[in-house]
Order: sequence, then C-alpha cells, then structure tokens
Amino acid sequence: MSQPVRIPADVDREDRVLGNLTARQVAILAVVGLVLYGVYLATRSFVPLPVFLAIAIPVGASAAVLALGQRDGLSLDQLALAALRQQLSPKHRVAAPEGIQPAPEWLTTHAVNSTDRGGLGAAASVSPTALRLPAEAVSTTGVIDLGNDGVAVVAVCSTVNFGLRTPTEQESLVASFGRYLHSLTAPVQVLVRTERLDLSGQIAELREQAGGLPHPALEAAAREHADYLDQLRRATDLLRRQVLLILREPLHATTPTDGLGGASPLTAFTSRRKAAKQASPVDDAARRAAEARLVRRLGEAVELLSPTGITVTPLDAGQATAVLAAACNPDSLIPPSRALAASDEVITTAPEETWNPSAFGRPVPAATEHAPDEVDDEWDDTDDRDDFEGRYGR
Repeated sequence: MSQPVRIPADVDREDRVLGNLTARQVAILAVVGLVLYGVYLATRSFVPLPVFLAIAIPVGASAAVLALGQRDGLSLDQLALAALRQQLSPKHRVAAPEGIQPAPEWLTTHAVNSTDRGGLGAAASVSPTALRLPAEAVSTTGVIDLGNDGVAVVAVCSTVNFGLRTPTEQESLVASFGRYLHSLTAPVQVLVRTERLDLSGQIAELREQAGGLPHPALEAAAREHADYLDQLRRATDLLRRQVLLILREPLHATTPTDGLGGASPLTAFTSRRKAAKQASPVDDAARRAAEARLVRRLGEAVELLSPTGITVTPLDAGQATAVLAAACNPDSLIPPSRALAASDEVITTAPEETWNPSAFGRPVPAATEHAPDEVDDEWDDTDDRDDFEGRYGR
C-alpha cells in the first residue's frame, strides 16, 4: 500500500508552499520586495537611506497586510481586487446577452435635446407626453402603428384549466399548442399580466337589482353578498390575470432565419440590407401589406388555438389603448378604460341645464309676462324678495 496522506477538513484550503504561506501570498511579497530592492539600487546614489526607508516601510507594510490579512474568510488582496472590479463595472445592468438594442424610432422622434431647453448638456431626454402611449397611433380596428418598426395587434386569450384534465386530454392540449408554435414564421409574445380588480360596478349592480328579486330571501342573500364583496375589496388588494397575445409584423417582409440562428455572414449582410431598406420612407402600400399579413397571422392563431379551448379575441382601438396605458402606468389611481379621453383630446364640460326655480317649490314670476313695474309690485314685500334672492340669486 502507498503511504497514507492526511487530508485537511477544509478541502477548499489553498496549499501552503513556503511555511504557512500560499503561492499567492509568496508571489505578492516577492514581487513587492523585488520592486523595492530595484528602486533602492536605482536611487541609492542620490536618495539618502532614511528617506528611502520612510517610503519603503509603509509600502512593504501595506503589501504584508494585503497578503497576510483576512476578512470573512477571504484575503485582503482578493477583497481589494473585488472592490476595484465592482468600481470599474457598469452601475446599471440589464438582461440583454445579445446587446442593448437602440430605442425604437417612434420613441426617439419625441426626444428633446436638453441644449434646446437651456444648454445644460447634450444628453437627450424623452418628454413625458411621449411615454403616455408607446405607439404612434391605434387604428379603429385595433392595429397599433409603431412607425418604421411595423404594426402590431393585441388579442386577449381565455385560459384552460390544465390540471383538471385527464392525461390523454393534457397530451391533446400540448399537441394542439405545439402545432401552433410550429406554424409560427415570426416572433410572438404571450404576456400574462396582473392588474387590480375593481368590483365597484358589480357591487352597485347587486344592490340595485336586489329589490327586484321575487323572494325576500333572495334579496337578503344578494345584499349580503354585496356587503361581502365590499368588505373583501376594502380588506385586500384584489388582482386578476389577463393573458394577451401580441403579434408584430414589420413593414417589409422578412426572410426566414438560417439554420445557424442568424449568425452566418450571409445573414449579417442581408440584415444590413434590410436595415437600410427599413430606413427608407414607407408608403401606404407597404403598411397595408403589413396589416394584411398581421390579420392573416391572427386568423391562424384563432383557428389553431380553438381546438384547445382557447378563445382568441382581438382588442379594438379603445381596449388596445387601455391595455397600453395600463402597461405604461400600472399604478394609476384611475383605471384605464375606453371612456377616458386620449392625450390629444379636448375635455369639455356638459352643457349647462336651464335653471328652473319652480323645482324648489316656489313659483317664480315670468318677466316676459309682466312689465317691470308689475314685477316690482308683486314682490314689494322686502323680506320675501330678500329671501328669494338669497336662495336663487338676484
């Protein structure tokens, strides 16, 4: 048998090469010692020894502290390198392994140079009005215009309770959804968003219709359920989930990606040509063609997802605008809806109703039926006239 070797309990402990020093500690001390000795040989002819020692001793002590000191199980030189690396690294990081893409044109067109607002710098900032709706326009059919980035459409999808299905039904659902994924020729986005649930409309409807129920017990149950929903709304934050299917289509027809995932030189060359082509002005014909392709893809999604029990319903202009506004400002106190005015609409008040003093239970003389002196004669009582003017105005 070979000679037994003692294995330390700490298997991550570095090997000791010189006494109780590791290879890294020996290297640090040796390098600092050689550097100080070389500086001494180069400067001993004109630098006094006490001056050199006054400089060399703090440097050597600092090197010894870095090499031999520890904190939280790590040597001080490792902590110093980690601090230097953290200081030099970017302070803001995003999950973009492919690189940060430039901002879309429909957003950069609203950028305002800060030099035009006072000359404080050359950085460009986006005005808040441009961030209210992340699109240039939404058509009446619900198609979202993204400028030169193309067009998009948003559809809401119903859900399927997958856990309550039998194994055979689950396999059928997975196969049906897989057929839809295999039919895709362009990227799609499936967004599962959470939003606050407002039950004020349901509560008001329950209390309003409770009086018309045929039995008093039903009326009491309806009012009790309305009170329960009201208490639940006040006690907790009610949330609901919404599944959205977003389809986007560029203004120019794209070529299929090669088998190398777009990493071949041919794909790089064609991508540059496509970028130059997209930079050119887009006519209405290209936009209509993109909308036609988008409608065809939406129809395919409706047909292929219907066997799974998923109903795909495209959003109209008002609903799409509300979804975009809620995505940009999810914590708004006023929930977005179709009834809200757009950012470019003028808000006016309702026309003033004709004031009818007789509604207060007191007749008013018509000035058109009496002469001015007759009106004064009718209201010659000073107390009554002051009381009337105090209530209804002069």
